[in-house]
Amino acid sequence: MSDGKGDVWVEAGFAELARAGAEGVRVEVLAKNLGVTKGGFYRRFADRAALLETMLEAWRKGRIAAIAQQTSLDGQAPRERLRAMIQLYSERLNPEGMAIELAIRQWARSDDNAAAAVASVDAARLRHVGDLYRATGLATEEADAQAFLFYCFIFGQSLLFVESGPRKRSQLVAKSAEKLLD
Repeated sequence: MSDGKGDVWVEAGFAELARAGAEGVRVEVLAKNLGVTKGGFYRRFADRAALLETMLEAWRKGRIAAIAQQTSLDGQAPRERLRAMIQLYSERLNPEGMAIELAIRQWARSDDNAAAAVASVDAARLRHVGDLYRATGLATEEADAQAFLFYCFIFGQSLLFVESGPRKRSQLVAKSAEKLLD
């Protein structure tokens, strides 16, 4: 079985997951959205559970690969890499990516497989960013705490509405980022 990349059923599943949550990922809905019959689905997957499992694995692998790539120093100083990550996640909001993230987290509240995928991704995120903070000279415990704060900020800022508009939001993000990089 493939890793799900490029699979139209998996892509349609993620689009529906973002729109309607895990319960909304239904074979009939996906077939209608794709303009095909359900037969193609059953030639690819045994059942809906197999699709959901493939989606979770594709998400888990994709997120872990992304964080490994995003935290790779590639000649940059650790603080500069952290700054670039903050900019990546705060300046270019990705509504569909965030909707998928939130839907998977909601799904994880009632499904052990989804919970395991989220735990695996979160562990990789914290480990990689913790490594960046350790590379700045912080002790392990302090680096781990900073990595935790980093992700609280990354996810939290994407969920907050700033009444004063984009300029004020940008200023708040910049000031907060400096605190994370001190």
